[in-house]
Amino acid sequence: MADPVSSIRNLGAASEAAFARAGIETAEALRALGPDEAYARLLRAGQSPHFIGYYALVMGLMGRPWNDCQGAEKAALRARFDRLVAAHAGAAKARDPFEATLDEIGIRRP
Repeated sequence: MADPVSSIRNLGAASEAAFARAGIETAEALRALGPDEAYARLLRAGQSPHFIGYYALVMGLMGRPWNDCQGAEKAALRARFDRLVAAHAGAAKARDPFEATLDEIGIRRP
């Protein structure tokens, strides 16, 4: 049996449900995607961007506590996060409005 997403450090039931809505059902699938692609899928599934959630994911995939991220490392993660959010915003604007609505209400899976 595959490990649940919530078996990854820093990720609980709410994260597990959000990743499931994005089509990521297991810890193994999440690890295989890596933090940036997994977070991009969350955004495409309608999750609102949240920097703390992003860096908690990154830290968790490294086996580190969420609050271990500080200084230059945190600044670098913020830059990655900002690029992900900007890319998502650009892609969302380029999508067909009807398909975007289907994604937002959960009719389609990205």
